[in-house]
Amino acid sequence: MCITIESDMTQQPVKVRFAPSPTGYLHVGGLRTALYNYLFARKHGGIVVLRIEDTDRSRYVEGAVENLITSLEWAGLHFDEGPKQGGPVGPYTQSERTALYRDHVTQLLDEGKAYRCFCTPEELEDARARQQEERREQAYDRRCRALSEDDIRSRLQTGTPYTVRMKVPLGGQLQFHDLIRGEVSVHYDVIDDQVLLKSDGFPTYHLANVVDDHHMGITHVIRGEEWLPSTAKHLLLYEFFGWNPPEMAHLPLLLNEDRSKLSKRQGDVAVEDYREKGFLPEALVNFVALLGWNPGDDREMFTLKELEEEFSLERVGKAGAVFDLEKLRWFNAQHLRNLPASQLADLCTRWLDEAGIAPEDTEKREAVVAALGSYLTFPADIAAHLSALAEGQVEISSEEARSLLAEEESQQVFLSFLALAEEQEDWTATEIKAMIKRVQKETGVKGKQLFMPLRLALTGEEHGPDLGLLANLIGKTGSIARVQAQVR
Repeated sequence: MCITIESDMTQQPVKVRFAPSPTGYLHVGGLRTALYNYLFARKHGGIVVLRIEDTDRSRYVEGAVENLITSLEWAGLHFDEGPKQGGPVGPYTQSERTALYRDHVTQLLDEGKAYRCFCTPEELEDARARQQEERREQAYDRRCRALSEDDIRSRLQTGTPYTVRMKVPLGGQLQFHDLIRGEVSVHYDVIDDQVLLKSDGFPTYHLANVVDDHHMGITHVIRGEEWLPSTAKHLLLYEFFGWNPPEMAHLPLLLNEDRSKLSKRQGDVAVEDYREKGFLPEALVNFVALLGWNPGDDREMFTLKELEEEFSLERVGKAGAVFDLEKLRWFNAQHLRNLPASQLADLCTRWLDEAGIAPEDTEKREAVVAALGSYLTFPADIAAHLSALAEGQVEISSEEARSLLAEEESQQVFLSFLALAEEQEDWTATEIKAMIKRVQKETGVKGKQLFMPLRLALTGEEHGPDLGLLANLIGKTGSIARVQAQVR
């Protein structure tokens, strides 16, 4: 027997869902799944739903739902329906929908498409151990599938705990089309008789997600590759219930640089970790969007709005995508540079305050971040550059640097700079750079021998932002005093 599952959702408005479990934090892989669902819905003028799948009570973490929602909103993803927004097909938390799942389990039992399993955890563990010893694939041995009605009735009357399992066909295969993977075939003999309802009365993910996707009108299920092996079970349930299934799309894995599956053992994987380290939501979203999808050309920089317009599942690949932290840092630097000076100044408030630049002096604060912005990867990086703008003399700690400052050519540069600076009326970055060119012409000193001594005298550092901008921010009086301090 071969069942071919075909979806007929093409005529319905697009409706997708992101359905995380509240187990602690939002994984960056979860962010990508949420993002792709969000972008697909926005591209097609559809609806995106947030659903909390909390039926595994042993893994539930207090406060995790709030953390998930906060992280998603920080990333700029705002849902049309969900626990916070409400909607016409709620509730949107699975633990509040248990009566619905039990009704559907009863239907499957009545129709002979599911059965009660009275096996104890110890019996199941013993069976798994025997299968392992015999080097057989570990799966439920279906011993309760053949129980008589009298036996079942007797166990129920004595209150014996049970689970409910789906009755998978014993032969044949199931075929379906995945929007990313193409045609997929699965033989029934590799599908376990999956538990649908646990002994505590809560459904498993496999039942709850199918029932909810149907009743919420989900047209496309876009989720991680790790769920691909379970898809045949889900589609079989659609067949059991006589429902039209949604389109399926399974995203490629996220990988560490050694090509292993991305995990916390090798670094940060929580969105909140990157937020705390100073990554911008725009940068993280831009980076994550390109982990599996490409626009078809060499563009890399995208806003969320641009991604909404460009995204398509057709350009999502099958191969795993490497999470390159250095590339993420590059994206962060690029997005920082694209911020308006007022917004960048707000991000740098703490360090501007510590540098003594008054909050009310918005003009100077914005001028400082505009000058330093292209040298930042994170807002916190500005602290190192701001030290050069503090009032007073700079410290030259390096013996090599002190030797360079004492050289005859350096001294000629200082004397020329001081003479020209005293005469300079307009102390702007442009005029300062023109003045330094005149120093070069007067002294004949150029290149590193010209700029390095001046930079050391003005900032105490060998490298940094544009010298004209820095001298402008230090001010004419301060610049003259610092250079004068190095004249021997």
